[in-house]
Amino acid sequence: MSIVIKTAEPHEWQSIQEIRRVVFQEEQKVDAALEFDGKDDTAEHLIAYWNAQPVGTARIRYLDTKTAKIERLAVLSTARGQGIGKQLMQKALERATAQKMQEAVIHAQEYVKALYQQLGFIQEGETFDEAGIPHVKMRRKFTSNECD
Repeated sequence: MSIVIKTAEPHEWQSIQEIRRVVFQEEQKVDAALEFDGKDDTAEHLIAYWNAQPVGTARIRYLDTKTAKIERLAVLSTARGQGIGKQLMQKALERATAQKMQEAVIHAQEYVKALYQQLGFIQEGETFDEAGIPHVKMRRKFTSNECD
């Protein structure tokens, strides 16, 4: 089973929207206005293919010259359990270090924070509500080796 993770191109935007619609709006009941928040145009998008089918996505927004925010990590239910979410996050972290970022921040859904902890993220503060779902803020500082 082949998994390919890449920076999305404009023709892949429809697949990204569909993945996010299914995961966030259908499964998690997030309002479309919250999910499609007007920030996609300024973000870098990743797309995951499993057996040549688009099954996952994430976006990276560069908040300033040192901080990347990784958001909208979504994997279709039919492709979960294959490590695709973790690979999307690893690719996002690679992209952030390639852009000379010093740290990455995320608002992780609480039930998957262990995934982010495996990738070196540390929780900051208490659980909070975002779109009706419990989240935690997490941060990962990059080492100088990663940024070289």
